[in-house]
Amino acid sequence: MSRCTKAFIHKNNLKHNIEQIRKFINPDVKLCFAVKADAYGHDAVLTSKIAEECGADFLAVATVEEGIELREAGITIDIILLSLCTPEEMPYLFKYSINPLIFNEENIKFLSDAADEYFSDNADGNCTKFNVFLAVDTGMGRIGCYPEEAGEQASFINSRKHLKLEGVCSHLCVSDGISEENISFTKKQGERFRIAVENIRAKGIEPEIFSCGSSAALLAYPELHFNMIRPGIIAYGYYPDEVTEDYLKSFGKDIKLKPVLSFETKVVAIRTIKKGESISYGRTFICEKDTRIAVLPVGYADGLLRRFSPGLCVTINGKNYPVRGRICMDQCMVEIGFDSDVKLWDRVVIFGPEESGALNTADTLAKIGNTISYEVLTSISKRVKKYIVE
Repeated sequence: MSRCTKAFIHKNNLKHNIEQIRKFINPDVKLCFAVKADAYGHDAVLTSKIAEECGADFLAVATVEEGIELREAGITIDIILLSLCTPEEMPYLFKYSINPLIFNEENIKFLSDAADEYFSDNADGNCTKFNVFLAVDTGMGRIGCYPEEAGEQASFINSRKHLKLEGVCSHLCVSDGISEENISFTKKQGERFRIAVENIRAKGIEPEIFSCGSSAALLAYPELHFNMIRPGIIAYGYYPDEVTEDYLKSFGKDIKLKPVLSFETKVVAIRTIKKGESISYGRTFICEKDTRIAVLPVGYADGLLRRFSPGLCVTINGKNYPVRGRICMDQCMVEIGFDSDVKLWDRVVIFGPEESGALNTADTLAKIGNTISYEVLTSISKRVKKYIVE
């Protein structure tokens, strides 16, 4: 049994986007594929398997549970945990081989103590070493040591019995903005990251990986690729905020992304509503004339956010029809009028790539909801099953 509200992962589009990404990086630059937040709503397990097929070097998650889900699904490539975890979660890092970011002595010591308790020396006397990544705060103001502290923290990590510094990471906060101020700040962050790298090397430590940028930096700042890049939104077919296709073309950079996910449902009822009658909660829509509506079994609990109406249209048989009234938790209503050919059980596409028949993308919904494609995609809930199509 399959619910009619579902999403499809267009495998060939994901492969296309990864190929486009490869064109922007040198062959020796590693690819860390962001699959946090259920792969931006695309189903982390399905997406990770495709990324693994396409030669991704790492996967990035935000919670320990996300990493465990991938391991239990048979994913074998390296996984980086981008957010911090509690001491109670730390043993699972070792059990499932999920490599975390750490950044200060307190955090390092908690992880080291957990590693000491989890690991024991091998019979031949060798000591198990667990790879970790040092987070550096170059301007994000979230997690990370300051560049001036990076050498000391790197030394402290490597002084611990069971820890080994595999890489150094930072995150850029305005690389997706194109104002002079944002460009200047992003370059400053790059300079601060280089200071961190120099301070680490001054301690005689040479980590294997240096990573500073995600999607926007990958496209717009090749000098910040270092030897690993962490694409997120562009892998799923959307440009990072102001770093659009047209903006890149103005610099002679050609990249064509394809949306990976289509979000679909079906018409489950058609009703006639008379002039003066209202539709949905709050009576925010009053019919100005007799009309017909189609009822769709999709709502904000599925990820079709309440704020998308008024403004949202959905595609039925190649034509857009407007959502009327407030979107409910599990349903919404669409005005189809008396002249349309819409009938019961017709397929409805909320957004997706062209080949899905959609006239909208996640960017369309983002503009209506005054948000970004990231939120539209990650709002798609777990109860919306995902299926792979070519």
